[in-house]
Amino acid sequence: MQQLIEGFLKFQREAFPQRLALFQRLAKAQNPATLFIACSDSRVVPELVTQTEPGQLFVIRNAGNIVPSYGLEPGGVSATVEYAVAVLGVSDIVICGHSDCGAMTAISTCKCLDHLPAVEGWLRHADSAKVVNAAREYPSDQARLEALVRENVIAQLTNLRTHPSVRLALQMGCVDLHGWVFDIESGVIEALDGETQRFVPLASFPHVRAIRSKVDAALP
Repeated sequence: MQQLIEGFLKFQREAFPQRLALFQRLAKAQNPATLFIACSDSRVVPELVTQTEPGQLFVIRNAGNIVPSYGLEPGGVSATVEYAVAVLGVSDIVICGHSDCGAMTAISTCKCLDHLPAVEGWLRHADSAKVVNAAREYPSDQARLEALVRENVIAQLTNLRTHPSVRLALQMGCVDLHGWVFDIESGVIEALDGETQRFVPLASFPHVRAIRSKVDAALP
């Protein structure tokens, strides 16, 4: 707790004054452009990875970056998705998996979770990824895990499309869906190519290269 308190005091002393005008605006309303769905893993910090300021991301974090299919008893994830899309009007939704994911490791290795019944129940929302992953051959356990992380992102994008607010926004052309995988060790993000259904480095997308060129040109 001492580290957290020291961090808050530093924020109050240094970071907050630098963003005073921003927080004064945010005190009245928020207008995030992106719903970012990530894992609860302490090593994955959406705002750090994307270098965004307060007010720019609407974030959901849970074990395995999971979005349950829409059902009769929608939970907190469903409610947050609905609010982000129908009320805040986000234009993009990102589901971001990551390397060395504990939730995906448990599935990939068929780890017994009898002592963690809530976790076991939650991870059933990744069953479609589990089935696809189990049907394929891999040269190593590590390769199997890496493939499962990617299959899970695809599965959760499919689940996301079952949400009425998302389906409507997609039909109206108001929102775009994105699948990302963040590699903790290298800092690289791979993104799902909608045409090939393969994950490729985000930096290789044509529009990203154009953005990078503009950023590089602006640097001293």
